[in-house]
Amino acid sequence: MPTSAIDGKDTAAIQAATAEVAVCDRSNWGIIRVSDDDRLRFLHNQSTNDFQALKPGQGCDTVMVTSTARTIDLVSSYVLDDAVILLVSPSRREFLLQWLDRYIFFADKVQLTDVSEETATFSIIGPGSDAVVKKLGAGGIIGQPHGNHITINGGAIVAVGSGLASPGYTLILPVSQKQQVWQQILDSGAVELSDRGWDTLRILQGRPAPDAELTDDYNPLEAGLWQTISFSKGCYIGQETIARLNTYKGVKQYLWGIRLNAPAEIGDTINIGEEKVGKLTSYTETPDGYFGLAYIRSKAGGVGLQVQVGNSEGEVVAIPFVSHEYP
Repeated sequence: MPTSAIDGKDTAAIQAATAEVAVCDRSNWGIIRVSDDDRLRFLHNQSTNDFQALKPGQGCDTVMVTSTARTIDLVSSYVLDDAVILLVSPSRREFLLQWLDRYIFFADKVQLTDVSEETATFSIIGPGSDAVVKKLGAGGIIGQPHGNHITINGGAIVAVGSGLASPGYTLILPVSQKQQVWQQILDSGAVELSDRGWDTLRILQGRPAPDAELTDDYNPLEAGLWQTISFSKGCYIGQETIARLNTYKGVKQYLWGIRLNAPAEIGDTINIGEEKVGKLTSYTETPDGYFGLAYIRSKAGGVGLQVQVGNSEGEVVAIPFVSHEYP
C-alpha cells in the first residue's frame, strides 16, 4: 500500500505510539479459527514456527511459506483450549483460507472457519499500553512473554504484542463488544491511529507486509523474520530451503530501512555507483523526512551504507522489527 505524506492527526498518533499510547482498529484484518484434534500438528506442518511446543494461553508469530520457502504472510497465532486463532493480513485472508484447506487431507481432524466478520481486532501500541490493559481488567497479562494471552469480559482475547516493534497488546473480541471497548480504550487516554498511520509506523519499524516485502521473490530469512522460525522442529512446507539457506549462509539479500533526502517511488532501483544492489519495496513521508524499506544484496553492506535510490540519496539504517541472524 503506497503511503504519501501523513497529516497532523496521524503525526500526533505516531508520536503517541512512540512516547505514550495509541490504538489502531485492525478489524479489517482476517481472523481464521483452526479447530479439531489435529490443529496444532497441522499448523506445525504448514508454517515456520513450533506449534507443538505451545500450550493454551501461549502464542507465536509464524510465516506461511510456499514449498520453495517464498513468503505468503506473517501471521500472529494464539492457542486457546479448543482452537488456534490466526490473525492474518487483510489481503491474504481469502488466499490463506484456500491455501490451508488444500493441505487438509481425508484423515486430518482440522476445521477452518473464517470468523473475521464476527470479531473486532485492536492494537494498543506504546509504552503507556500497560495502564490501558489494566483498566480493561487484563492486568494479569502484563510482563508475560510475547504471544501469551488471557481471556476477559465474555470472550475478549488480550495478547502480548502490538503487531509492531513497539510494546503493546493485541485485542481480539466479539464484534458486539467493539464500540464499548473502543470507547473504553480512548477514555483511558489512547490516541487513535488510522490505517495510514499504522502503515507509516510499520514502514518506519520495518514490519514486512504482503505485496511489498512478503512476495514470491523473498524468503523469511531475507525478510528478517528469524524470530518466527524454528530450526529444530521437524519437516514443514519450505523447511528444506530455509535449512539450506541457514546452514550454508546462503541469504543473498536482507531487508533494511533507508533514510532518504528526497521523495522516491516504490520499485525504485537501489544503486551504489553503476551497480544495482537492491529495490525499494515500501515508502512513506513523515514530518522528519522520507523513509523506505528495501531489499539490499548482502555483499553490498548494511547500516551506514550510502546508496542512490532513483533520483534520491539514501543511507541504510537498522529497523527494529527485523533481525538478520538467529536470535
